[in-house]
Amino acid sequence: MPRIDRRSLIAAAAATGALATAPRASAAAEPVYRPDANYAGKSVLITGCSSGFGRLTAELLARQGARVFATMRDLPRREAEQLRILALNERLSLHIIEIDVMSDDQIADGVAEAEMINGGPIDVLVNNAGIGITSPVEVQDMEATRLMFETNVFGAHRMARAVLPGMRKKGAGQIIQISSQLGRVIAPYSGHYSATKFALEAMSEQLAYELVPHNIDVSIIQPGGYPTKIWVNRNAYSAALKERTQERHADGYPQQVARMGQEDGSGRGADPMDVARAIAGLIAQAPGTRPLRLPVAPGNKPQVPINEVAARVQTDWLGRSPLVGPLVRSVHGR
Repeated sequence: MPRIDRRSLIAAAAATGALATAPRASAAAEPVYRPDANYAGKSVLITGCSSGFGRLTAELLARQGARVFATMRDLPRREAEQLRILALNERLSLHIIEIDVMSDDQIADGVAEAEMINGGPIDVLVNNAGIGITSPVEVQDMEATRLMFETNVFGAHRMARAVLPGMRKKGAGQIIQISSQLGRVIAPYSGHYSATKFALEAMSEQLAYELVPHNIDVSIIQPGGYPTKIWVNRNAYSAALKERTQERHADGYPQQVARMGQEDGSGRGADPMDVARAIAGLIAQAPGTRPLRLPVAPGNKPQVPINEVAARVQTDWLGRSPLVGPLVRSVHGR
């Protein structure tokens, strides 16, 4: 299917009455990180900033001029104090706000606080908070299953719903979802991690279509394996699950159950700053030119052909629909 430019896309949408406002440009480009980029005037709210991708992204964007709202749960805590001291010493516009993405009340209060400090709607939401619990699927009890979906899927949904009214009123905005290679490919014995990331990917793609008329971009970052603190947290969750697992479920997978709670991220030497720079590059791009999916890893990216096939299927199936075709084509640039 030939690529379609903004002018012809707008004309098609106007002819069908599918869109009330002009959709975004359809030519997605690879983001490029520029260390000299200035994000002054840009407000960014990031979840899960106690460590890893969230912490690195908060520091990077704040140092390049953004007003950053670094959120984390269970305040007060050492990581929050470290960020406060960093912001004070370097005179950064970096604000720490308590948000547990499983709490409706904390999300409502936290977003309201960020919007008050910002003096208006947030420009960018980075849904970074996430957890992993490793085990065979049969071993994943409902406590582990609910915790995974509450954090990785429902948490991102809650956050998007909290910021979207302001973004829509402003007529602009950006949501960046941190998924995984395992949001497209499936590794045995990784528990419900892939299930939650597959759900996040589907929800995010649907959001991307629905937000075209509001000039709000949605991008999904798909990192490979990086040596962040997620392995420490995953071990704690996995060990707790192993401790309470009934023998009738564990006895079918003795080797896998024995390894639960003992992962260390060995062999993962990639720089987690790759993801922080990718986020910064996405924010710097012009609205409407950002890719829907962005694989980030120095090595193999097994999700790439899946992404390509999925985009082609979506546009071939729905691209000619008078109702949703302009939305789908705008997001996939076809």
